[in-house]
Amino acid sequence: MSSLTNILYFQAGLGILANTFLLCFYTFTILCHRSKPMDLTSCQLTLAHILFLLAGGDNWLAVILESLNIENDFKCKAIFYTNRVMRGFSICITCLLSVFQAVTISPHTSLLAKFKHKLKTYIIYAVFYIWFYNFLVCSHLLVYVGGFNNVSETNQMRVTESCSLFLMNYIISGLILTVTTFRDVFLVGVMLITNAYIVIILFRHQRHCKHLHSIRHLRVSPEKRATQTILLLMVFFVVMYWVEIIISSTSLLLWMYDPGFLTVQKLIVTVYPTITPLVQISSDKRVINVLKNLQSKCQQIF
Repeated sequence: MSSLTNILYFQAGLGILANTFLLCFYTFTILCHRSKPMDLTSCQLTLAHILFLLAGGDNWLAVILESLNIENDFKCKAIFYTNRVMRGFSICITCLLSVFQAVTISPHTSLLAKFKHKLKTYIIYAVFYIWFYNFLVCSHLLVYVGGFNNVSETNQMRVTESCSLFLMNYIISGLILTVTTFRDVFLVGVMLITNAYIVIILFRHQRHCKHLHSIRHLRVSPEKRATQTILLLMVFFVVMYWVEIIISSTSLLLWMYDPGFLTVQKLIVTVYPTITPLVQISSDKRVINVLKNLQSKCQQIF
């Protein structure tokens, strides 16, 4: 149990460091007016991942709130509300990135080509809508999550050592489950469709290039590199998402608290926000150049 907890802390810490570095990079790039169309969205995704990792159960956010002498009930509401909002925002933005890349690489003869010139405007509106939507959808947690007490254990499920989920009305729980399930299934479906479209476009492009050049002289374009990165993230996200759904659904059906079960669930849900910045760092030439410059300066100093 302690070894799993140590792995969880290491994984979350690595994710926070990597996302913080990317957040600083994107912020600096945007302020210097040298940003790409999706840098603003990627910047918000890294911020969401930082907050998600901080609010991952009873981790750093809980420690911060406890140090401020915040009462347990408010602490639990803040942690779980932040966690679920950032999780919802992450899946929405990941889907948005997939759609953006599909539109970007689409040929000028396709139906998606007409959206290219207004894509940046559409993305700004979409991001604002995504924030508002997730704040609203997760608002029930402000009512049905609170500090654990021993007064009536049958009406609450202990989800951490100090927090519990209160029993909901069947109509309310059914409505919440329907809305969140529809959102997740719809977004995952859109990601799968756009990924299939991207793969088809890449296959056609590569086949066309083979007729014009020898394979040895083919170079990977920035667009293709970005597309491959997003494809990798999409596949990884979909796999991790469904594994997490199975685990969380099992926990709700059993209506029981198990520390080991909860730790395994935390490990799985924090994999994506930890891996994503590492993949982005390794695939973005701008970030690689910054790291190389920092390395050369450190070598000169020491």
